[in-house]
Amino acid sequence: MRIFGIEYAPLLVPLERRKQTWAVFVWIGSFFFMGPIGIFGLLYMFFFTRFYFIPLLYLAWYIADIKTPETGGRRWTWVQKWSMWKDYASYFPVKLVKEAELDPKFNYFIGSHPHGILCSGAFCNFATEGTNVSQVFPGITFTLTTLNCQFVMPFYREFFMTSGAVTASKKSIDYVLGSSRGGKAVVLVVGGAPESLNTHPNLDNITLILKPRKDYPNMPYFLSAHLVPSFSFGENEVYDQVDNPHGSRLRRFQDYLQKMIGLAPVIIKGRGIFQYSFGIIPYRRPITTVVGKAIHVERTGNPTEEEVNELHSKYMEELRALFDRHKNKYYPSHIKLNII
Repeated sequence: MRIFGIEYAPLLVPLERRKQTWAVFVWIGSFFFMGPIGIFGLLYMFFFTRFYFIPLLYLAWYIADIKTPETGGRRWTWVQKWSMWKDYASYFPVKLVKEAELDPKFNYFIGSHPHGILCSGAFCNFATEGTNVSQVFPGITFTLTTLNCQFVMPFYREFFMTSGAVTASKKSIDYVLGSSRGGKAVVLVVGGAPESLNTHPNLDNITLILKPRKDYPNMPYFLSAHLVPSFSFGENEVYDQVDNPHGSRLRRFQDYLQKMIGLAPVIIKGRGIFQYSFGIIPYRRPITTVVGKAIHVERTGNPTEEEVNELHSKYMEELRALFDRHKNKYYPSHIKLNII
């Protein structure tokens, strides 16, 4: 039903679909609103109520807990198993496909591509049990890594850490993998914030930022972890983004802000809860994450530049091969992968 140019959802939407939309709204709402609401609430209690001691206690807790996101985080398995995440996965839907088993005797360093706008597939598959990742890969504990700034906002940082997420720093990754003999998998969305600015649906070329990331294949040498490529088909399609071609005034401003704050200031175009014309909720478009075969890496404390370059090239070849093996199932045949 369309009124004044706005397309509204039908009145008689099945309850199951309402639950799915609500689950996605909780996820995206926590990202955008939980931190600012937490700051406002703490300031209000401190200045305008007799409960001023609550913000002071939280501040003391925050300072004492500041290093937790880079020292293993605070995983709450029962939160990862919330039924809400099943609804979240069913909304798009998100699916998880494996090409090969991951042996729990080893640790793994998984590259997640593409970044998309908000890593919807990576979050669902590796930070929750929405797609039953612990059953798909028995004996493997997945840890999603992300930017330090994701752990700054009050309350949101606590909520996000329950998913098992940690900072995407060498110290943090070493903490997770360095002390484990096997059964751990760190997931890094390699393209980061710059790649999200290139995210637009239905492009003929999917662009990944990977060639400059020589530090990525360097780490497994030190941490005794095998490299694993993964690709989320459909990740770039769940949001539209305002046109921002390279060289445009908007893109220059976005690039400047991204370097300043770490996060990419994308201007997303999604849908709402009760209408489909605008909003921050992603569209119902399928995401299928395919996890490829492990590239075995022998641990060495001092890899040569030649060894790092060779592993980097091999990883890009395996990632491209994984994309080519599966793209015709999820994309038109003319879609190509562009690695820069």
